[in-house]
Formats: sequence, C-alpha cells, structure tokens
Amino acid sequence: MTKQEKVDFVIRTLNELYPTIPIPLAHKDPYTLLIAVLMSAQSTDVRVNQITPLLFAKADNPYDMVKLSVEEIRDIIKPVGLSPMKSKGIYGLSHILIDKHNGEVPKTYEALEALPAVGHKTAAVVLSQAFGIPAFPVDTHIHRLMYRWNLSNGKNVVQTEKDAKRLFPKELWNDLHLQIIWYGREYSPARGWNIENDIITKTIGRKSVLNEYYKKQR
Repeated sequence: MTKQEKVDFVIRTLNELYPTIPIPLAHKDPYTLLIAVLMSAQSTDVRVNQITPLLFAKADNPYDMVKLSVEEIRDIIKPVGLSPMKSKGIYGLSHILIDKHNGEVPKTYEALEALPAVGHKTAAVVLSQAFGIPAFPVDTHIHRLMYRWNLSNGKNVVQTEKDAKRLFPKELWNDLHLQIIWYGREYSPARGWNIENDIITKTIGRKSVLNEYYKKQR
C-alpha cells in the first residue's frame, strides 16, 4: 500500500466502526470541558466523569469556582490524582477567565495555553470539541497508533501531531482524533493487545512492530 492508500484505509475503517462518535469527557459547555480535560491528565476518563459532577454541583462556571478555596477544590478532585497541581490550576485559570476574558473560555491556542495547568493538548481538545475549530490533539493512544501504523516515527507527540495534520484532511481532524482514541482503547491497546482484533495494524502496520508482536507470541 502507498501511504495515501493507508490513510484512506484508516479513515474508511474508522468511519465504519464509529459512524457516531462518543464524547469521552462529560461536559455541558467550554468551561466544564476545559476543567474536565485538565483533570484528565494522568487519569482516566471514567474516573474524571465520576468526579466532575461533584465539582460542578458546587461550581460549574468560573465565578462560582473562585468562591471555593484551592483546598476545597483539591478535596473534591483528589481521586483523579495530581490534585495539588490541578486544584491550583482550576482556581487560577478561573480567576484569569474572569479578569481577562469576561468569564469566557478563549478560542485561541495562545490564550488557552497561557492559562495555568493548560498545555497544548488540553487547548487542542477544547478548540476542537467545544468550538469546532480544526485541531488534532495527540494523546497516548494516537501517539502509539500513528507509530504502529507507520504514519509517524514515534519520536515525540509534537512530531506525531505534525504528521497527523499533514496526512489527514483538515475537515476530518476533529472527528478522526476521537475515532483513533476509541479504536486504540478497544482494538489496539498498549497492554493485552490481540492483533487479530486490530484490523488496521494487521493490514498496514509497521513491519518491526508486527515482527515483534509475533515473536512474543511464539
């Protein structure tokens, strides 16, 4: 297969598997999405979705959030991990949204990444899922699969994002990054991987990855 044929195969297969794409993190607006994505760092979406209703019952907007103390926020979100850093980030960014953005979540990478505890991936998720602005957030699943599929060299997530944006049509980015995440979780996980269930990697996968997999099965 040529690289373009591989790209077309990925798109076609993912559209067949995920014609309707579930949203991983429960939210109701850009602010609650921003907080949920921030909380998801080194945690699971399942855990975050269990905790955010407890936090949002007390504060689901920046004006109510700053009425809580950092300690109160930390006590609520403790189960998601890294709560000292995340609670400071949530409190701090809520203040900045009020002071600099009239309480609204901004719509640019620059403004989002200037907020405490908000990195490039978090900003990309908010832009794509909250505002429909084309972005390609790269998480561990996408980074792993782009390497397995021989569509990126696996050097780092910055390179993986560049390769994904270069290979896939811009109008598909927002759906495609979610489809790849779901596919990675269901069919091509880091652990407990069964390549017989992973039709994409089995069909277009990097030879060294396939060889290593089959070597381990002997």
